[in-house]
Amino acid sequence: MQTTFMEADIVIIGASLGGVAAARAAAKAGKRVVMTEETDWIGGQLTSQAVPPDEHRWIESFGCTASYREFRDRVRAYYKNNYPLTDEAMGNSILNPGNGWVSRIAHEPKVALRVLEDMLAPYVNTRQIQILYNTTAISADTQGPEIISVRARNEKSGEEYQLTGQYFLDGTDNGDLLPMTGTEYLIGSESVRQTGEPHALDEADPEDIQSITHVAAVEYVEGGNFTIPRPANYEFWRSYTPLFGDIPILSWFTADVKDTAKRKQYTMFPNDQGIPSLWTYRRIVDPFIWREPLPSGEVTLLNWAQNDYYLAPVIGVTAEQKRAHAEQAKELTLSLVYWLQTEAPRLDGGKGYPGVRLRGDVLGTEDGLAKTAYIRESRRLKALYTISEHDVSKELRGDQGIKRYSDSVGVGSYHLDLHPTTKSQRSFYIPNYPYEIPLGSFIPIRMTNYLPACKNIGMTQIANGCYRLHPTEWNIGEAAGYLAAYSVTHGIRPKQVYESAEHLASFQQLLQEQGVELHWPDEVYDSLY
Repeated sequence: MQTTFMEADIVIIGASLGGVAAARAAAKAGKRVVMTEETDWIGGQLTSQAVPPDEHRWIESFGCTASYREFRDRVRAYYKNNYPLTDEAMGNSILNPGNGWVSRIAHEPKVALRVLEDMLAPYVNTRQIQILYNTTAISADTQGPEIISVRARNEKSGEEYQLTGQYFLDGTDNGDLLPMTGTEYLIGSESVRQTGEPHALDEADPEDIQSITHVAAVEYVEGGNFTIPRPANYEFWRSYTPLFGDIPILSWFTADVKDTAKRKQYTMFPNDQGIPSLWTYRRIVDPFIWREPLPSGEVTLLNWAQNDYYLAPVIGVTAEQKRAHAEQAKELTLSLVYWLQTEAPRLDGGKGYPGVRLRGDVLGTEDGLAKTAYIRESRRLKALYTISEHDVSKELRGDQGIKRYSDSVGVGSYHLDLHPTTKSQRSFYIPNYPYEIPLGSFIPIRMTNYLPACKNIGMTQIANGCYRLHPTEWNIGEAAGYLAAYSVTHGIRPKQVYESAEHLASFQQLLQEQGVELHWPDEVYDSLY
């Protein structure tokens, strides 16, 4: 088949949340962008992976970029402009559309998709950004420390593209461009000898990677029966017991995130017994906010401890192994659905909720599962600066408080949250200080025109536990897009921006002018000390 040659200032592989933010930033800076996307939905975590935003407690006031706040404002405006909301909901400036308790703005993936498309529309409609959907990078041509081109293939049509540009940004959730281009990277768990982190393993293990989750959308219809066929591996998952516990994974008991040696009990629906409800945890549709009925009940997303898949990693393995484990992750989620429908203990003493119905329409799929699995951990760039537990942990920082970087390109905050890993199955939830994002973590130790734009900056596995969440990934992508554009404009490399006091100050000023916060405001410091 004939190859299509495409050239741009900046090539972005992967339209993840960070990839989208990078594309918009580069286009706003006047650069031409070509971006690939493996599915037919841009937006990664928020859309094709179906994960409502995990955010810190200051998010409504500060602690994110202006464009991320614009995204959140547009989501709320979408509901107010298009849904029959109650007067109370219409007047709520901090509307939480699904009233899920994991997020201050739990909403439908389709709404996130529409908003992201609208935010890119001026640049897509003028061909400043060109998006190649259903397209996967398959190889790269490099010369010394420079990427010359990336070859990509449309998995539906078979058409191939040769993509050339001045900079290549890795917006994939797995850091796929790293091995493809020969860019130095780390994968899996480091050792305590490598990082000095108290929670690191005694020995490094590249196969010990955070679990993935294949999310499902479900609603509950009282009196209905939507029981799915018994999954082929249901008996395996029904009896599977993790290394860190003595109860099968399909149960209402999980390890307490604040103390994994303890158990925490959950149940399905809100109750008067004080047992936390998982139904409302990631609820994205709440009819309570509508002034007139619509043909849908409450919809929630199954992204629970019960369907974290940690039998094996999906990165650092062969393509065949990746496909096999991705299918097993789906099978686990379907087994969770079947368990909920047939065997889940109810507080009234009965078993099963047959009225649980898969809602593929919410996720743009036939089977009720997200288009792709939620990826928590990527390959990570070997960078000039590596963020570690020492930079973020509240216990380790102590009286030093928030770590300030002179080269900061953004801010974020989230606990060091490690879900069970694929070998040791260790997990933890370490209290953090709010953090900054250093430019040094974007700069490869050798390559000159590769930049990370997702959860693949220079950081340890443990630091990834907090730098992987939505507002931070967006900030990383946005900073990478502006950095590539700045480098093109000035005819210099990102490393020169990092090493030159003059260029660093100029670049940081550009970021601030675009609404990127470089440091936490005084009121946060005052509230912490």
